[in-house]
Amino acid sequence: MKIETSQRLKSLPPYLFAEIDKIKKDAILKGRDIIDLGVGDPDTPTPMHIIESLYESAQDPSNHKYALNYGIPQFRKAIADWYLTRFSVTLDPDTEVLPLIGSKEGIAHTPLAFINPGDVALIPDPCYPPYKSGTIFAGGICHIMPLLESNDFLPDLDIIDAQVAKRAKIIFLNYPNNPTSATCEREFFEKVIEYAKEHNIIVCHDAAYSEIYFDNNRPLSFLEIPGAKEVGVEFHSLSKTYNMTGWRIGFATGNKDVINALAQVKSNIDSGIFQAVQFAGIMALKTDDSHLNELNDLYKSRRDVLVDGLNKLGWKIKKPKATFYVWIPVPAGSTSTEFARMLLKECDIVATPGVGFGPNGEGYIRMALTVSEERLKEAVDRIKKLHK
Repeated sequence: MKIETSQRLKSLPPYLFAEIDKIKKDAILKGRDIIDLGVGDPDTPTPMHIIESLYESAQDPSNHKYALNYGIPQFRKAIADWYLTRFSVTLDPDTEVLPLIGSKEGIAHTPLAFINPGDVALIPDPCYPPYKSGTIFAGGICHIMPLLESNDFLPDLDIIDAQVAKRAKIIFLNYPNNPTSATCEREFFEKVIEYAKEHNIIVCHDAAYSEIYFDNNRPLSFLEIPGAKEVGVEFHSLSKTYNMTGWRIGFATGNKDVINALAQVKSNIDSGIFQAVQFAGIMALKTDDSHLNELNDLYKSRRDVLVDGLNKLGWKIKKPKATFYVWIPVPAGSTSTEFARMLLKECDIVATPGVGFGPNGEGYIRMALTVSEERLKEAVDRIKKLHK
């Protein structure tokens, strides 16, 4: 029997992180000491008070049943309370908050609620891959908005063709940005809201890295800006903020009609988040600032070790203001893939080629600050040998 996959599946590019993981595992099997600066998976543990909350809640038989698709009311209220405290944004827990099995699934499923075959989604490039894959699965067309260093890695809305804008249903944004680490100012969000209203486009802002920032550069929420809830939603994750990548818990907030439509999609696909994990999520959102202050101090110190170390070798890297990624120009004469392969072959370092995030990522590699300072120093020392 010949098994034929769908055209939609065939149209997807290879999933970047799966490819990197395979290369890394092959190298480790050969006994090589690999420093993995590829996938952004925090290396420090989930805070113990969150783990203890899961343990206690998991022992309650009432949590062993199907979870409600909209999540337990207590978790939705905790999300709304966190938004009010963190961003001074008021949300209705019943209509403007939706728990997700990680923000990734909510992002990927949103196009299914709004994109018909042939409709357009405006997608930054380079970008987190699910913006594109979710659009393709929905039968939509990805219109690329280049993120260029000359424009501070912000999309230029003014150059989008009027006919493209007319067909667009969704615009994806992500600040602080993965992979470029760029941040944005209030004026940019204001322009986005104006543009969305003019063209009747839903804004989907991925704010997964809003709590990882340095030097008092505290990022904005899209929903802080007047008019934002009229045009869009914001996606958050507990993965990076509380070192909970494997727990798969996040949320969408904002426009109630968008939230309701996404909930309808999810009700046909999943059965909600294990309730004990939701109670742990409540505990996470009640965590005081000391956890984040320590976490950000840790990443800042790692950032300085890596960036300062490489710049002493003659590299020209700007220190990121947020996220735990460093976006690094590759040397002239190399593609991002060639340079990443060279780092693996010659230095046993895994870095992510920028082109894996889209064509406009060519010319860069991404390194994640998710290993210890000692390993980052070792990475710099290994690279230093290439300069001799």
